[in-house]
Amino acid sequence: MEKAGKEQIFGIKNSADFDKAALQVFQYQAEYCTVYSEFIKGLAIDPSTITKVEKIPFLPIEFFKSQAVVTSHDDVEITFTSSGTTGMITSRHHVTDVSWYIESFRRAFSLFYGDIKDYTILALLPAYLEREGSSLIYMADDLIRQSNNADSGFYLYNHADLFHQLKLQQELKKPTLLLGVTFALLNFIELYSVNFPELIVMETGGMKGRRKEMIREELHDILCKGFGVKSIHSEYGMTELLSQAYSKGEGIFNCPPWMKIITRDTNDPFTLLETDKTGGINIIDLANINSCSFIATQDLGRVYTDGSFEVLGRFDNADIRGCNLLIA
Repeated sequence: MEKAGKEQIFGIKNSADFDKAALQVFQYQAEYCTVYSEFIKGLAIDPSTITKVEKIPFLPIEFFKSQAVVTSHDDVEITFTSSGTTGMITSRHHVTDVSWYIESFRRAFSLFYGDIKDYTILALLPAYLEREGSSLIYMADDLIRQSNNADSGFYLYNHADLFHQLKLQQELKKPTLLLGVTFALLNFIELYSVNFPELIVMETGGMKGRRKEMIREELHDILCKGFGVKSIHSEYGMTELLSQAYSKGEGIFNCPPWMKIITRDTNDPFTLLETDKTGGINIIDLANINSCSFIATQDLGRVYTDGSFEVLGRFDNADIRGCNLLIA
């Protein structure tokens, strides 16, 4: 099976294009990704019989903690690692061609927000800056440089400097995006009061064990009041992927054309659900061409008829039933 190229993946315009590309990527990865190939064999599935996207098996995300999930035989350019508490086994995503990631997040940002050069990008990402291997930091650093704006940059715990920069941005009426890990945004507004209605506040990453978890409605209400904005944007991505979905408010996410969310039954991981039903989130990320594009996550969510989706929480391994293939 021939490998799909960037022109085909990033040129997807409709569901027919997506399905055709997804089936091609599946056949390619089923043959050349050793971990995925063995997983499929363990399910007693013949890849040649898969002719519909709905029949493609999804690899449990846990495999990234124990295996090198790669399709390409090229040298690894960069390895992204997940965050975790001390003693926790973290995921490792070996990327053999980082240009796929760069093109994916640049195109997705442009699709949802327009030209990056129109923005000042301020990144408040302490938990990520304090470790190596963060794919989010890689993306944020590139977007900051792409903005070609001397005022764009990272912030660690220098909240006073960030407050000063936000005030300056508002005075100059410059479009500004503040990308922040959730706990750091909360810490900031406990120290400083901002009323910047034009500001785009984009939260990502959760509490990282630094603060008590909160439901989205409560969290976004606090952040809206703290920054003086009407809605909170969000970014949904993970170490094991090379694409992100974005929400411009109310926790409703949309994917770029080369990414799709499907939900599965939490009691039977091989049964997919209809729209508007809560289940485990499966992700098709066709930009992840040199790894595995079909990932079963530990997130719970609901997909709506227009393809948008909502993330409702997480479940642990104890809740995953009917799959004995997690031990690799």
